[in-house]
Amino acid sequence: MSNRPAVARVAVPGPLPAPLDYRVTGPVPATGARVRVPLGRRQVVGVVTALADVSDVPANRLRGLTDILDDQALLPAELLDFVLWAAGYYHYAPGEALATALPAGLRQGRAAATSRKTVWRITESGRAAQVDALARRAPRQAALLTRLQALGTVSAAHFPDADGDWRGGLTRLVEKGFAEALGVDDPGLIQGERRADTRLPLLNEAQAAAVAAIHDARGFTPLLVEGVTGSGKTEVYLHAIERALAHGTQVLVIVPEIGLTPQLLDRFARRLAARIAVLHSGLAAAERLDGWLAARDGLADVVIGTRSAVFTPLARPGLIVVDEEHDASLKQQDGFRYSARDLAVVRAQRLDVPVVLGSATPSLESLHNARRGRYRHLHLPQRAGGAAMPRFHLLDLRGRPLQDGLSSALIERVRAHLDDGGQALLFLNRRGFAPTLLCHECGWLAECDRCDARLTYHRHRRRLHCHHCDHERPIPRQCPDCGSLDLRPVGQGTERVGEAVQAAFPDTPMVRIDRDSTRRKGAFEAQMAAALRGDARILLGTQMLAKGHHLPDVTLVAIVDADQGLFGADFRAPERLAQLIVQVAGRAGRAERPGEVVIQTHHPEHPLLQVLIHAGYRRFAEDALLEREAAGLPPFSAMALLRAEAVDATAPRAFLERAREQAVETGVNGVHLLGPIPAPMERRAGRYRAQLLLQAARRADLQTLLGRWASRLGSLRESRRVRWALDVDPAEML
Repeated sequence: MSNRPAVARVAVPGPLPAPLDYRVTGPVPATGARVRVPLGRRQVVGVVTALADVSDVPANRLRGLTDILDDQALLPAELLDFVLWAAGYYHYAPGEALATALPAGLRQGRAAATSRKTVWRITESGRAAQVDALARRAPRQAALLTRLQALGTVSAAHFPDADGDWRGGLTRLVEKGFAEALGVDDPGLIQGERRADTRLPLLNEAQAAAVAAIHDARGFTPLLVEGVTGSGKTEVYLHAIERALAHGTQVLVIVPEIGLTPQLLDRFARRLAARIAVLHSGLAAAERLDGWLAARDGLADVVIGTRSAVFTPLARPGLIVVDEEHDASLKQQDGFRYSARDLAVVRAQRLDVPVVLGSATPSLESLHNARRGRYRHLHLPQRAGGAAMPRFHLLDLRGRPLQDGLSSALIERVRAHLDDGGQALLFLNRRGFAPTLLCHECGWLAECDRCDARLTYHRHRRRLHCHHCDHERPIPRQCPDCGSLDLRPVGQGTERVGEAVQAAFPDTPMVRIDRDSTRRKGAFEAQMAAALRGDARILLGTQMLAKGHHLPDVTLVAIVDADQGLFGADFRAPERLAQLIVQVAGRAGRAERPGEVVIQTHHPEHPLLQVLIHAGYRRFAEDALLEREAAGLPPFSAMALLRAEAVDATAPRAFLERAREQAVETGVNGVHLLGPIPAPMERRAGRYRAQLLLQAARRADLQTLLGRWASRLGSLRESRRVRWALDVDPAEML
């Protein structure tokens, strides 16, 4: 009797609720290894989740493995179990969840091998060679030989700015026997190095207490670091990371957006004597694979990444840090709709390591967890280095003349700060020239043919652009309804405000930072560098400017239009607006010079603005939590949202009605079903959308219902006519 497993359970890509069984006839794959298997008429790459002796599938229907791609487990058991747990919690197909956790190259079946690079090493003949004799015939080769004799080995990294054909020169040296070319593994890590003369900033009392609390944490300990903008949260992270590195463990740092990575990476590299891997979507596939493997194999000491980095394998985990934990970008909005912040806490618990969540404006969920004693709450109430908090002013726009969104009072404040040697940051969370185009004769508005939305007018590109479905079309010469030539842009975007700023300050250099101005690779970094050098005195941009950036010369922050988020349909809209205002305001006065924040609004008496200005974010959060509790909204309840869309306007509603009936039939008490109703933007990208909300006071009740219900939705006859998705703990209700 053999104990050899006969069946491999394989999670394959696709909307399948469970792994599929395949017959093992040859070598037995390891659990966590990739295999190539038949799926229908295709061959796909899947991950072995378990091995078994028998299958529920009849033997004559069981198909065999085509190929085993990994000699041993690619995914450590801990990470495999974690991803499968996450797939279960979010009720997402396990094969698709595992595909999300793997770099693209591994999903496609590429070998799990680090990239190779060429290095050139000096030979004994090269060491003995006379450089002077070579210099007379081949000066470039002589220069290269001199460098080789000094360094022993060189690579492309030694010639980042070199002119001429240095590769050809090294090839000639190889041909002469003075050097040899070797291929070596190159994981692409950044080697950080703290110089001996580096002066560390002195910690204030609150920072020192936070560092001590993290140092004293043993095993799984969630810590919420709430610090006002400029309070030195990153310095607290660095001290905690240094301690983890000193104990020989790895650190995973998760940031919400790629834009925060360069400045943070530069600071880490100058401070930490560690090998740093970077993981985000802006990297080439090979670069992401190299970093992933370096983390798995323990070659990387620190891993800095965006949302999907929560699935990075760690050989010797010691600490997880989530920066800007409140940020909505940490929640995936399509496909595998996971929260990187929430999963970071779960992963830390499974790894039995501390997890630090940091923010100047913590999410209400995290504050609620701190209040209930689930998280240890650490406060940084003052700015580091003695910098003062900025002064706030509400600028009432009612009855005031505006120049493309700018009041004369704001222009004067900008001028005063520029004259005093400071920089001014103008914030407007709306790109383009104007939100729409209007016919002055008949009132026609430029609307998207595929969405319930208006087209944004981009004057520089001479295009109308839908920011929801990406549809574009040329600007019409005349009104399509009445033929009038009097077409006018209505409202302000960053392009229009930028022109107004340049008209008001023609001799002052300005930089505009939004998604349109930073499309080219490296553009964002170049513009931020110009701002830090002081080459740009006025900064204008969207929320790309609001998060985490240290701009010491900015003394004025102006929020051009604070009214956009005051009356949103989403119950989280006030929280998001409060966080955005506080975050962007925090860019002002972070050094010696005091800062000022001016908020332009037509609603200066609005309670949200009044509380933020006079009592701060903490008071706002306390009031908001009381309102959420009274209304039974998260974090005092759990939610899931079933969304459906189709070209046919009636199909989503029909599917959701049938899904609701099936949910009622499950017989789970304590879950309320609301809807189905049309989505707030019912038509998007040519498809009609509707949604069904499930809400429960107890998360366990909601998960019980979802466990019985979600896997059956795909078998409904109505599901064939729609695209549908289940979003557990939705961050956006739109």
